[in-house]
Amino acid sequence: MGSLGKDDIEEVIQAWYMDDSDEDQRLPHHRDPKEFVSLEKLAELGVLSWRLDADNYETDEELKKIREARGYSYMDFCEVCPEKMPNYEEKIKNFFEEHLHTDEEIRYCVAGSGYFDVRDRNEAWIRIWVKKGAMIVLPAGIYHRFTLDSDNYIKAMRLFVGDPIWTPFNRPHDHLPARKQYVDTFVQKDAAGHAVGAAA
Repeated sequence: MGSLGKDDIEEVIQAWYMDDSDEDQRLPHHRDPKEFVSLEKLAELGVLSWRLDADNYETDEELKKIREARGYSYMDFCEVCPEKMPNYEEKIKNFFEEHLHTDEEIRYCVAGSGYFDVRDRNEAWIRIWVKKGAMIVLPAGIYHRFTLDSDNYIKAMRLFVGDPIWTPFNRPHDHLPARKQYVDTFVQKDAAGHAVGAAA
């Protein structure tokens, strides 16, 4: 995270457990009372996060280091908003369908904001709010979904190892090797009782 501390990163990434309401998906959907989730807990689920300098992404040494260390050779940008995205309504619906990928999903928010929802070990939804400057990595095999928040705009850098494959596998796809590996690494790694459900 460079010279930025924990508090700084939490200005651009926050996470919390979601309620069960089926109101507008762009609303925060906090539980009552609110139940926030720490970045450490996200890391236990394989979700990594950084805060970077979104105004200088072309020259940012920190981003360069992350890309080199993790092999993110491919990069492009995706703008999600009604004005810029063809078939916007259909795309947003697809993004919000619970799915997994067989590779990491890496998104760096350079403008706007949005929600990535992931499942915890007990299948509860955690909503991760990413804002400008937040970079997030969802591990291969994690069930997740994406939606805009009520501002209806995000511009994200998409990174990938090698040639990008954006194929979503809608749930259930538990037979895929990427899913099995995710479960083995992150869901069952504490099967002996350590941490699983302890804080939930």
